[in-house]
Amino acid sequence: MSDAGFPTFPAGFSFGVATAAYQIEGAVGADGRGESVWDTFCRRPGAIRDGHTGDVADDHYHRWPEDVALMAALGIDTYRFSLAWPRIQPAGSGAVNAAGLDFYDRLVDSLVANGITPMPTLFHWDLPQPLEDAGGWLSRDTAYRFAEFAAIAATRLADRVPLWITLNEPFVVTAFGYALGVHAPGRTLLLGALPTAHHQLLGHGLATAALRAAGVRQVAIANNYSPAWAASDRPADVAAAAAYDILHNRLYTDPLLLVRYPDLSAFGVGAAGLECVRDGDLAIVSAPIDALGVNYYAPTRLSAPTDSALPFSMQPIPGYPLTAFGNPVVPAGLTELLTTLARRYGSRLPPVYVTENGCSFADEPDAAGQIADADRIDYLDGHIRAVADAMAAGVDVRGYLVWSLLDNFEWAEGYHQRFGLVHVDYDTLRRTPKESFGWYRDAIAAQRARAPRT
Repeated sequence: MSDAGFPTFPAGFSFGVATAAYQIEGAVGADGRGESVWDTFCRRPGAIRDGHTGDVADDHYHRWPEDVALMAALGIDTYRFSLAWPRIQPAGSGAVNAAGLDFYDRLVDSLVANGITPMPTLFHWDLPQPLEDAGGWLSRDTAYRFAEFAAIAATRLADRVPLWITLNEPFVVTAFGYALGVHAPGRTLLLGALPTAHHQLLGHGLATAALRAAGVRQVAIANNYSPAWAASDRPADVAAAAAYDILHNRLYTDPLLLVRYPDLSAFGVGAAGLECVRDGDLAIVSAPIDALGVNYYAPTRLSAPTDSALPFSMQPIPGYPLTAFGNPVVPAGLTELLTTLARRYGSRLPPVYVTENGCSFADEPDAAGQIADADRIDYLDGHIRAVADAMAAGVDVRGYLVWSLLDNFEWAEGYHQRFGLVHVDYDTLRRTPKESFGWYRDAIAAQRARAPRT
């Protein structure tokens, strides 16, 4: 697909890609890196499909110059990556591993030298195992340890990094990691996991203060959002969708922007709110942020609960093509999400970056070594246009980042889901740009020709 008729974005709008440390770096035992909850979880029998681990992943830790060269060839403005907490601070507190900081120092220098703005995320799920042993995000103390880590990283890198993201997708950590046990650390607490939501947000607020004290100019947080669609107009289904919207979307944003938690009575929380919230916490959580990261993959369709212990049941969304992951492809859902955020939070909503959006398809080289991924091109084209539609409706969106640069370790799915613009042969680690890589490169170049960077 060409970029004919492709929307023109304002000068300064940022196009980029995103990755996460545990999914691409490998080298889990190299140069003093400590163990993370994902290292431990991957060793649990049956936890990861086919017993895959992130031990090698894409070996980005050793091959990062090649990956930066790919990004330079792609012509992106911004690279969002994460800092591996166990690589920098192996125990999650105390001693700093100089080799870990050196690695990210070299990476940031190379990005800047290639005209690419670094956008680091401090926590993309790889909690140091010693902190989990002490309670993990169920423990209030983890929030304070996270702020210390933020100060360490920013003291080294803030002079070259304008915008920092504190947390990635706290909803997923709570729901998948602590409630359902399908992600690390693999706990199955159901609604007993709710304190992890507050402790992550408290960690965000404390880290925001630490980052600003270290000279960081802009701070953001990246949440995973999903429009909640009622399966019908029956009041019970509408109520189920509202409850899901609270749990998935509002629980992680209302405290930031409205200085209060939403009504959690559908989840058995009384009028007094979560017991773990202390006086003064919401003032810390709601410290002003400069941007909101929005990760979007698909809407969620809800009905009244059937056999669920929760006040909703998830239902399939018919009528849309599916990715290899089984997600429905709904670009209009991204427009709906962005305009809903703008309507819900009004002037309190800071500028928005779409910090993750992408799709998995079964991409393999043909006999000539080419990787045709027309489905991914259609997906990206539709979602970028959806961003433009939201901006036309008045939403202040500043950038769009594709998930992901590389095929990588896809958490509980191991190496079975390929999200990358670049194919990775997991036997040889050879990188091969897919056709979508060329499409995105050309779209960025055409956009830049129409609206040069400021």
